[in-house]
Amino acid sequence: MHTPRLLLPLIVLLGGCASHNVDPRSYDDTGMASYYGARHQGKRTASGEPFNPYALTAAHRELPFGSRMRVTNLANQRSVVVRINDRGPHRRGRLIDLSRGAAEKIGMLRSGTARVRVQGLGR
Repeated sequence: MHTPRLLLPLIVLLGGCASHNVDPRSYDDTGMASYYGARHQGKRTASGEPFNPYALTAAHRELPFGSRMRVTNLANQRSVVVRINDRGPHRRGRLIDLSRGAAEKIGMLRSGTARVRVQGLGR
């Protein structure tokens, strides 16, 4: 009966790779946003599409690809609707990474980061 002991590490490993079941329609969170731009242009995003810094897209750790989210800069109340097409941010303490185009729309290019509210609109 060595089979259960051998399967346990595999089950634990695969469980860590499972996607998070985050419902984009009811998502509502506040945190820090940053943006990424030109140096990533043309590189493949986690969804497989090439990154376009001027498209209104974003990276999030858990939201499903294709989710449409409203991102509001809490300092000036400007908002933009983005589509999730990448994974990130990879820096601790950040909620979402916006494309340069999206960051420009909410007025955070100069500061590089902003406290934002992210609300789901669905897919």
